[in-house]
Amino acid sequence: MVIAIDGPAGAGKSTVARALAERLGFTYLDSGAMYRCVALAALERGADTSDAEAMGRLAASLAIGFDGERVELDGRDVSAAIREPRVTEASSLVSVHPAVREAMVASQRQLIVAGRYVAEGRDIGTVVSPDAPLKVFLTASAEERARRRAEQTGEDLTAVLAAQRERDARDEGREHSALRAAEDAVELDTTGLALDEVVDRIESLARERGLV
Repeated sequence: MVIAIDGPAGAGKSTVARALAERLGFTYLDSGAMYRCVALAALERGADTSDAEAMGRLAASLAIGFDGERVELDGRDVSAAIREPRVTEASSLVSVHPAVREAMVASQRQLIVAGRYVAEGRDIGTVVSPDAPLKVFLTASAEERARRRAEQTGEDLTAVLAAQRERDARDEGREHSALRAAEDAVELDTTGLALDEVVDRIESLARERGLV
C-alpha cells in the first residue's frame, strides 16, 4: 500500500513525505532520487543525456537502493552527490526518456508491492501506482518554490527561478509521464504553510480513509 505524493520541484514533496512516513511508521520512498542516480551515473561516465537508447540501457543496468536516509548506487553512498546542482539539471533531462522511466517505474513498483510506503515524485499517482488509496498533489507559488530551492542549495534566487521555469516546462510538456495531478488527487498548496501543517492535513486524510 502506498500514499502517493506528487508535485513540481520545490513544492515540499521530499520533506513532507519523509516527515509523514516517520509519523505514520511507513517507509519513505524518494523516487526522484532514483532518477538522480541515473543522471549521476551518466555524468560520471560522460554519457550523452540526450541519447534515449543509451540512457535506457544505463538506467536498466543500475542497482539503486535505500538504507534509511542513505541512497545507494551500485553499492556506494551517493546521498550527497545526487543533490548537486549539475545532477538536478541532468535528472530532468534523463527523466524525459521513456526507457528510463520504464526502468525506474518497474523498480518503484517492486519496492512498494509489499509494505506500507509514502512515495513522492512526479508520477506516483498517475503511473507508478494509479490505484493508490490516497493521492496528494503538492504545489506552491513559483516564487515560493524557487526561494526554498535557493535556501537549500545556496544558489542565486533569480537563477533558480529561471531554471525552475525551464524544468517545469519540460516536466509538464513531456510525452510520457508528464507532470500532472491525478484526477482523484487531493491538491494542496503549501505556500505559507509550515511543515507540520501540511503533514497534519495529509495524516487526517489518511486516517479518514482508514489507512492508519
